[in-house]
Amino acid sequence: MTATLISLISILIGIIGANCIGFIFKKYSFGSVGNTIAGVFGSILFIKSFGRLGFDPVSILLLGDVNLSLFVLNATVSFFGGSLAVILISKLKNKMNQKNG
Repeated sequence: MTATLISLISILIGIIGANCIGFIFKKYSFGSVGNTIAGVFGSILFIKSFGRLGFDPVSILLLGDVNLSLFVLNATVSFFGGSLAVILISKLKNKMNQKNG
């Protein structure tokens, strides 16, 4: 497994998290395309921000083998990043619509 593959899996997990939140909480949903875009950006933002704590894709493969506990932590952060991105973007959209209307 390479660092690029781990990054792509993390982004996919962020997309799944965003679409799950959109499916469960309809008031936050932007449709499947909007949720997917939010999941991609939320996942990347959270992994780039918090990955410096030691669970970025390069650190997962540091010893030449996949560190499973770091990978699970990476996947969890990515899932929550995608989920929180949908919620935060929805709240931002609602806030902007209140000022216009």
